[in-house]
Amino acid sequence: MEFKSSVFTLNNNNGVSYLTYDSLSRIPFIRHAFSTKIGEGTRTVHPMDMSFDHDDRDAVTENYKRFCSAAGFDYSCLVASSQDHHTFVRVCTSAEKGIGIYRAKDIESVDGLVTIEPGVTLCTYYADCTPLFFVDTGTHAIGLAHAGWRGTVGRIAEKVVDTMRDSFGTDPADLVCAVGPNISVCCYEVDEPCAGEFYALGLDSDRFVFPKEGGKYMVDMLECNRQILVSCGVKPENITLSDVCTQHNSELLWSHRATKGDRGTMCAMLRINPD
Repeated sequence: MEFKSSVFTLNNNNGVSYLTYDSLSRIPFIRHAFSTKIGEGTRTVHPMDMSFDHDDRDAVTENYKRFCSAAGFDYSCLVASSQDHHTFVRVCTSAEKGIGIYRAKDIESVDGLVTIEPGVTLCTYYADCTPLFFVDTGTHAIGLAHAGWRGTVGRIAEKVVDTMRDSFGTDPADLVCAVGPNISVCCYEVDEPCAGEFYALGLDSDRFVFPKEGGKYMVDMLECNRQILVSCGVKPENITLSDVCTQHNSELLWSHRATKGDRGTMCAMLRINPD
């Protein structure tokens, strides 16, 4: 399998492969990773499935433990989202460790997570939708968000920035952000009502909505989320966009559209390093 990227490094440790953003890896006080479908000897039906909704719970738990060991996270410190394509952002502390992983979910709608506590590892899920990473180089707060098309047009990126500002005093100019990997504009076709939601954002939609024949449109979720971040005060030079399409790289990454829904799920993890 050939992997090409100018922004990601493909890592492999003990048979488990994962992606890291080069831009985020240069920030010394955080650790981050994005899982792939590559994990030797995994027992889930879909290799390295990170969703408890799709597979045997014990087998998925084993995937988490193997992934954490490979990528350098503490399994006991994970806090998971409870995604339903909305825009609620949860402020996480050490009291939430284990929720959604080895403790029951206590909120049914959580598509964004933020924290300022070292050691608390944020965890969100994907299989074509857009991950958003937020790192505040001033306060050292962090955030992760799941941006499907509904979350994107609901401006979840803006809501994460607002929550970090209100909760931790984040200055958007201090944020370093990364967007993706997701299904890219080459593969993301939507219908007219969906395209209308993107047009209604009031952004430079000619750069992320592209009409085609038959009432269909191609949408660039990377550029749309980038524009939302810039509108919030994030500096353009502090935003890194994925150059890896989940559908085009379906040998490595789970893609809902490539598999027609017969798929596993990937996760993003982000933490502030313990002292």
